[in-house]
Amino acid sequence: MKLVIAATGASGTIYLQRLLAQIDCAANEVHLVLSGHAKQVAAQEVEKLVVPSGVVEHGENDLNVPFVSGSARFDAMVIVPCSMATLGRIASGCSDTALLRAADVFLKERRKLILVPRETPWSLIHARNVVTLLEAGAVVLPAIPSFYSRPGTVEAVADTVVWRILDQLGLPNPSAYRWRDDTTKTPRP
Repeated sequence: MKLVIAATGASGTIYLQRLLAQIDCAANEVHLVLSGHAKQVAAQEVEKLVVPSGVVEHGENDLNVPFVSGSARFDAMVIVPCSMATLGRIASGCSDTALLRAADVFLKERRKLILVPRETPWSLIHARNVVTLLEAGAVVLPAIPSFYSRPGTVEAVADTVVWRILDQLGLPNPSAYRWRDDTTKTPRP
């Protein structure tokens, strides 16, 4: 699978870090784009973003990258975390950076675009932008962790969101917690 992973300046670098760690870069072609603000937030939240070997990094203003053209065949793009400012720019069709242009291309080409906003609460403007993107075909996957798996660390909490992203991409994620139906019990004799 050919993937574009991007991050913007919203809090939540841990989601990006955990996603990059769980994608098999030997089996998938992974391109990474970080906005300037994403780099600043990453420095505050995780000190050093660890980018696995095999991931190709691109500058946010480099419009010479293949995934900003509809003729380049890429399978999916994930923006994690996605600020509401970026989400709004994508909803309005703004495409003045590689990150925004790529999102625009993925929408117009009907390719999978997954946006992972972490911001809360939402304003009415945020909600309308989300609706616009849903209508355009994007997947909006808010960074809302689940607790069925009883995560015991911050990383384990973040992984509950990362597992949902991997599921949306159709990538294997064998460590993901899966819901079981415990209502069927063995009848008593």
